[in-house]
Amino acid sequence: MTDQLPMFPLNAVLYPGVSVPLHVFEDRYRALVHHLLRTEDPAQRLFGSVAIREGYEVGDHGTQSLYRIGVRLQLTEVEARADGSFDVVAVGRDRIQLDRLLTTGDYPVGEVTLVPGGPAEVPEVVVQQARATFTAYRHVLSSIAGDPLQGELPQDPTYLSWTLAACSPLPMGERQQLLEAEDTTERLLLVTDLLRAELRAINVITSLPATEVARTRWSPN
Repeated sequence: MTDQLPMFPLNAVLYPGVSVPLHVFEDRYRALVHHLLRTEDPAQRLFGSVAIREGYEVGDHGTQSLYRIGVRLQLTEVEARADGSFDVVAVGRDRIQLDRLLTTGDYPVGEVTLVPGGPAEVPEVVVQQARATFTAYRHVLSSIAGDPLQGELPQDPTYLSWTLAACSPLPMGERQQLLEAEDTTERLLLVTDLLRAELRAINVITSLPATEVARTRWSPN
């Protein structure tokens, strides 16, 4: 069923079950926050976000191209600043498909459809391979750019898949692939393959002389 939802496009891919802090300063998104705060039930302070394929979050020109699959979020924390801006925290609830973006009002509104999650049952071997691969990646990355995750990995396979997607510093296109994966099994298999490819890249780069490393375009960030 198609519904309307306030929209906040970002230069980032967000995931269900994961909290995100946002600094809101542009007029149209300040208006969006004011709208949400007028909603009496905190559980209904909902808005959507899709990643920006081309363009910018702010400015006169704004976004030029958006991904269609994004996330519905719930506003959970708000701190108003003296300059009229807000520092907020939102948590991803579920996936949405953006069918149409309306930009004639005080803030963007999307016509969206909820995206089903697919089968929840996941083979144990898929879960264990994903956990082991991320643990190895986490160990290597900690020595280069710091630990990408605070705390322990979740036990639930679906939340594990979203957590691995959120804390793996992958390129935007690959992060979007993880969001669009049909179900948890597909997502865990994909993130395992992507992290193994990153580990291979790290091994190649760390074996090169410093002059050669400087010429590469790969970055763990």
